[in-house]
Amino acid sequence: MPVRIDVQPTPNIHALKFALDRAITQGRSQTFMTAEQAAASPLAQALFAVPGVKMVFFLNDFVTVTREPDADWNVLAPEVERILRAHFETT
Repeated sequence: MPVRIDVQPTPNIHALKFALDRAITQGRSQTFMTAEQAAASPLAQALFAVPGVKMVFFLNDFVTVTREPDADWNVLAPEVERILRAHFETT
């Protein structure tokens, strides 16, 4: 089933919230500051593989991605959406 993703701004200009129509975590947040910390999460690992991703945060039905200050959201956001769709449409 196709996943619905609603991209929302956050108070931090370097972070975007990707709200999904399905659960990612069950009530507990997960924060990944580095790709090494993401080793146990295939989704977080895939997001860190995108150039410019600095931090990944999961909670309930959304993912917040923080970018490096010089990364371009016009390039980064579509790639994050692609990864989220690929992950949830195959699991």
